[in-house]
Amino acid sequence: MLTRLEIEGLTLSRGERRLFAGLSFALAAGEAAALTGANGSGKTSLLRAVAGFIRPDAGAVVFHDATGMTEAETARRSALHLLGHHEGLKPQRTARQELGFQIEWLGGSAVALDAAVARLKLAPLLDLETRKLSAGQRRRLSLARLVAAPRALWLLDEPLAPLDEAWRSVAAELMAEHLAGGGMILAAVHDPLPVPARSLDLGGVQ
Repeated sequence: MLTRLEIEGLTLSRGERRLFAGLSFALAAGEAAALTGANGSGKTSLLRAVAGFIRPDAGAVVFHDATGMTEAETARRSALHLLGHHEGLKPQRTARQELGFQIEWLGGSAVALDAAVARLKLAPLLDLETRKLSAGQRRRLSLARLVAAPRALWLLDEPLAPLDEAWRSVAAELMAEHLAGGGMILAAVHDPLPVPARSLDLGGVQ
């Protein structure tokens, strides 16, 4: 299980524009950090760099488990979830098909899937194509894979934005349980996270 994430002197650009330079921080087991800043300041790009989808201009993303530093490729493959601003669901698949595929691919069990469906009250939605779901319903479907296939590091991009007040409360419970179990959360936000978290301000657009 991952126990620590370290960002060391990270510099990221988008096209010709520098997003930020020399960013360093660490996240330990049981901790959450909220990435704040103006639109375009690099919050989403930082999440994608941690997940390995963007190569930084400089610096490093370092993962640790109980034995010390671990290979980034291994950590990304088996120990993190990225929940993007867009869920990336296949529109022609039913919610059942999409969730089943994702959980199987992530190594979750059928029992865990059923528990996640119950927790997020997804049963009435399972036979609907994902394109027919509301934004909040799609977010609940995506949250289910975090529950059904546990991984230590959650990378969340505006996780609460599509949810109403009741489901924000449920999301808060899921985050609190994840942290209590030694998990870590790094989230790009405009709204405050509903769990204790330190703020990392990436500033305005340069």
